[in-house]
Amino acid sequence: MPESSVVVQPDPIGSSRLQTVGLRTATKLFEQAAAEVPLPAAPRPVVIAEYGSGNAHNGLLPIGAGITALRKRVRPEHPIAVTHTDIPDNDFSALFRTLRDDPFSYLRADRATFASAVGRSYLSQILPSEGVHLGWSAWAIQWLSRMPADIPDHIQPSFSADAQVRAAYARQAAHDWHEFIAFRGRELSPGGRLVVMTMGQHDDGRPGLEPLFDGLMHALSDLQDQRLVTAEEVRRMRLPIVGRSEADFRSPFAPSGRFERLRITHLVVADEPDRFWLRYQTDGDATAFAKSWVGFTRAAVFGTLLEVLEPADPARRCQVADALDAALIELLSAAPRPMPIPVAHIVVEKQQRES
Repeated sequence: MPESSVVVQPDPIGSSRLQTVGLRTATKLFEQAAAEVPLPAAPRPVVIAEYGSGNAHNGLLPIGAGITALRKRVRPEHPIAVTHTDIPDNDFSALFRTLRDDPFSYLRADRATFASAVGRSYLSQILPSEGVHLGWSAWAIQWLSRMPADIPDHIQPSFSADAQVRAAYARQAAHDWHEFIAFRGRELSPGGRLVVMTMGQHDDGRPGLEPLFDGLMHALSDLQDQRLVTAEEVRRMRLPIVGRSEADFRSPFAPSGRFERLRITHLVVADEPDRFWLRYQTDGDATAFAKSWVGFTRAAVFGTLLEVLEPADPARRCQVADALDAALIELLSAAPRPMPIPVAHIVVEKQQRES
């Protein structure tokens, strides 16, 4: 299963990237953490770890802001090591091209910062114990490590009408969050902090993004009617992603409020503004609204959805992706609705040793 999503797009204007859902808030939290965590004396490097890096775009601006904050506390030559982690199937060539070529790459701004990568799942210990001072994870932990059950009536488990299916995926989400936090507890240095941004869920169980997922299901049905995909292929299309509520995030820390010497210092699950809808409210351009949402959706999930296509033909995948793109634009532009976007921002801190 994937352990990252492409959410932040390589917009040449940094302020536009910051408008990506939740990123401005998360960047401020990471910057604050960088200004406050205990730091090692030179020549030991300050270590930043990104968990679920994808192509690195999700972390460029926050990590860059964190490095700027760190430089106010350490000398210009003090080394900072940034380790990007993802599963072995991740396109690490794309990641390193981003670090080399993107105008907002932190490597362009700081000569004493060094990048590396680890191709292992973050649901295990992947970095040395007590070696990470700052952790960052954006749009990653919502991907589940496995599919615990078939989803008979939808592509996303939270929308299934089957209560047993929803419960199975909720248990899997709880397990993955528990493991993710437990291993970060080993890796964080005393006083170190981890900033996480991921899909949230409303307290009443609503998953959010309802118009988008309704549109996807109708668009796939249209493609099936056009014989571009088979009924069996649609049945096998799945997005093993799950949002979590505030109670879900706090569960490993109950009842004491601590877990693996970690405690939550910040946790907010709230709807983020739909910036595409706000723009539509101003310009009335329904097609632009739909194209913006479909562009995001194609980058984030089309690849996973279309993995099931038989035969595994790149040309056919491209054809189906283009058809799904067009069908979804038509559906969303016909009846524009704002997207509820529940996003979770979490900061976890490791207890310092008593002196």
